[in-house]
Amino acid sequence: MSFVQLTGENLSKEHICCAISEKKQDSGLALKKSWLKERIEEGLVFRKLDKRGKVFIEYIPAGNAWAPIDAPGYLYINCLWVSGSFKGKGHGISLMESCINDARGTSGIVALSSEKKRPFLSDGKFLRRSGFKVCDTAEPYFELMVLKLNPDAPDPRFLDMVRNPVIDSGPGLDLFYTSQCPFSPDYAEIARKLADERGISIRVHHLDTMEKVRTHPAAWSTYSLFKDGRFITHEIQTAAKLEALAAG
Repeated sequence: MSFVQLTGENLSKEHICCAISEKKQDSGLALKKSWLKERIEEGLVFRKLDKRGKVFIEYIPAGNAWAPIDAPGYLYINCLWVSGSFKGKGHGISLMESCINDARGTSGIVALSSEKKRPFLSDGKFLRRSGFKVCDTAEPYFELMVLKLNPDAPDPRFLDMVRNPVIDSGPGLDLFYTSQCPFSPDYAEIARKLADERGISIRVHHLDTMEKVRTHPAAWSTYSLFKDGRFITHEIQTAAKLEALAAG
């Protein structure tokens, strides 16, 4: 099977692998495509299997990454996903090899992982098999992994404020999100409605610029949830889970 790379010209007609089903115009999918269009102009690569399925890699020069890292000269992997019946066919390896080929002449490649496999983060076992090593950590479970192509390049690192992620906030939940993931805006809206309908203290914050992301104290800002000022999780929460967290 062949792969397709999204461009400013084909973006409107190609599906986004992580959100195949078309939704209403104001959904997270539309916001994701708008976000992608801007990032493609900044060097982002979105390469996907030329078939309807969740098989893709998304990466960008680390200097333009919406991530709180210091990694000059590296590429940063936003997402690498192979799911369902497409697993076990070598697609992940092919996508990673294409990223490595694009990284020739740079310092290398950086990806965000965790101590154990967690949703939305790169699979540490797969990264290790591809030659990546842990180069930095941040609370409570994040690992920054690197594949160095220039052995003399400095190690990438997290920015200091994410090592112990806290915010100056009152009691209750604070949800931060970006449009980098098509699911985040939709679940942010669920949180807003829950706060309005149930009177639950949930403050929702849209990180709509790279500058906001790079001063946000969470290693994964695409969706980050804080309770009483302390980071709880990067995993997207349903209304029921949010309500339980607020009550707990």
